[in-house]
Amino acid sequence: MRIGLAGVGRIGAFHAKTLSGLDFVDELVVTDVDIEAAKNVADGLGAQVADDVEALLASGLDGFVIATATPGHAPLLRQAIAAGVPTFCEKPVAATLDETITLAELVAASDVPVHVGFQRRFDAGYRRARHAVESGELGFIHTIRANTHDQAPPHASYIPTSGGIFRDCNVHDFDILRFVTGREVSTVYATGANKGADFFAESGDVDTAGALLTLDDGTIVLVSSTRYNGGGHDVRMELHGEKGTIAVGLDHSLAMRSAEAGVDFPRGPQKWSFMERFLPAYRAELTAFADVARGERPSPCTVHDALEAFRIAEACELSRAQRRPVALSEIKGF
Repeated sequence: MRIGLAGVGRIGAFHAKTLSGLDFVDELVVTDVDIEAAKNVADGLGAQVADDVEALLASGLDGFVIATATPGHAPLLRQAIAAGVPTFCEKPVAATLDETITLAELVAASDVPVHVGFQRRFDAGYRRARHAVESGELGFIHTIRANTHDQAPPHASYIPTSGGIFRDCNVHDFDILRFVTGREVSTVYATGANKGADFFAESGDVDTAGALLTLDDGTIVLVSSTRYNGGGHDVRMELHGEKGTIAVGLDHSLAMRSAEAGVDFPRGPQKWSFMERFLPAYRAELTAFADVARGERPSPCTVHDALEAFRIAEACELSRAQRRPVALSEIKGF
């Protein structure tokens, strides 16, 4: 397959390297607003370079991967749909709720397949947890804990366009929560704080956040995130049920240590980034995109799914700002 990729920043260069190692990719063509950066990435992978997105989309692609900064996602997705090219788009598909709704409407009216990049859906642990819920192995679920704890904060320049910690970090927790449980969020109550660098507060953001969610079946969900987790990158989910409990991310790479004497768990080594933590999932999601592009399966994560996760994040930001519980019914959707 001939795959095009737009954007060779941190995640874009990572996706380019991942794609270059997958069997279904016969040709990889990259582009970026910084054409020299695109050439540097291409040279290291034996890929081709397109002068711009217009040339890339017109070059006979079997699939298109959008991995630019967030402001580029929506316009590039529109271009891809207009060109009729199956597209993989990193989250979020747009920076605002209104734009996300508009894109969901556009995709729904189109026959161009779009797959949104929520890689946790392809992680073996989360898929096992989903099976435990669907099969009834855990009985009814009463409590869920989910966290996204980054080992170190991103560069200060990233924060003003990130959308805030709930839209940027916890949106992954919100998406995988829907995927694992098959339920929707009814209400949220969220808060946040700053103890680290000033640039978070200067952008109206927080470096640490927490939210209490209630699902439509009454399940209680405790969600947390931070940009400062010195012990390592820590992404987990615990599902506590009537008949048992299961945890995702509970292995020897766990980014914490026991206070109890004689306990040798976890033995390490820790993970230090989301790319290291989820490398197999990234490979699996891009392989799934190839199936989507060939028409062999429907999108495993649609723009509508992305919208629903964004709505939860939007509700959390509103709750944090107004210091009150927010019902999802207050957040418009499609």
